[in-house]
Amino acid sequence: MEHPEHESPLTRALKAFQGHVSSVGPAAAAGYGLVGAIVVLGAIGYALDARYGTSPALAVAGLLLGVAVGLYQLAKTLWRR
Repeated sequence: MEHPEHESPLTRALKAFQGHVSSVGPAAAAGYGLVGAIVVLGAIGYALDARYGTSPALAVAGLLLGVAVGLYQLAKTLWRR
């Protein structure tokens, strides 16, 4: 294993990149959770609208519920820090 003072520039750059990626991990997970909740609950609402002919009531309700759930997950992630 190389000593830190003898590391190549590529090794130092990769270590710095790894540090940056690990620091933004929680924010990325929160963003994916927000988008995922909106998409999944909106799709469920859309499917229920198609089944029961209530368009667009359940799709809108699903989207609003998705936003609420996603923001809740985002807040939990931010307050945990």
